[in-house]
Amino acid sequence: MLDKAGKLMFGFLKKRRGGQPPLFCSAVVPAAGSSRRMGGENKLFAQVGGMAVLARTVMALAGSELIGEIIVATREEDLMTAADLCRACGVEKPLKLVVGGATRLESVAKALEECDPRATLAAVHDGARPLVTVDVIDEAVRRAAECYAAAPAVPVKDTIKEAGEDGVVTATPDRSRLFAVQTPQVFDMDLLKGALKAALDAGITLTDDCGAVERLGKQVVLTKGSYENIKITTPEDLILAQAIWDNRNGG
Repeated sequence: MLDKAGKLMFGFLKKRRGGQPPLFCSAVVPAAGSSRRMGGENKLFAQVGGMAVLARTVMALAGSELIGEIIVATREEDLMTAADLCRACGVEKPLKLVVGGATRLESVAKALEECDPRATLAAVHDGARPLVTVDVIDEAVRRAAECYAAAPAVPVKDTIKEAGEDGVVTATPDRSRLFAVQTPQVFDMDLLKGALKAALDAGITLTDDCGAVERLGKQVVLTKGSYENIKITTPEDLILAQAIWDNRNGG
């Protein structure tokens, strides 16, 4: 007997037998986090290259011809500031802002509800990854159009250790098989909606959207990421992001 996740996957596969619909990809930007590790500063409003992080993220997504629209999910108290920043970007593609939820999954789910009905793919991209390139975006979108779920990643550079609460090392995974996953993580729209609903109904806490899809038994294909596609989490990341921006632009 199929469990709830199994039924969702069976229904998805049955529906897809009729063929692939035309590609229309909506970009969903979860930007409702608390920035706890930024020392009180909202990382999305911090400056990189003279522009707010959120604005640079929106402009990066808009630069891809494969992205049809952008939906930003932010905190209610930040809604007006975020709207002003997005408006100042001058993005010509459809751009909406919604109030996010208490968790990343809730924010993404709320944003998906506002996507264009024509959307066959959803690209979920961290609001705090302003340095993503069009090449990284496009490769993930094209791969997801073929296999339903794709995400950019880079091989880890450091040796990774597993340890218990006492700090004692319990395992050393093979580094050659380890990858740091980035965004945008791109999925078939119906698959992602079903996966998020299943995870939310189960009360599961996940750090990325791939995890929700993996719970349904669906494979996620990794595409080529970039070591410059960093997520700004701490004040040190802002320093690195500025250095990357300056290097790209001859600063």
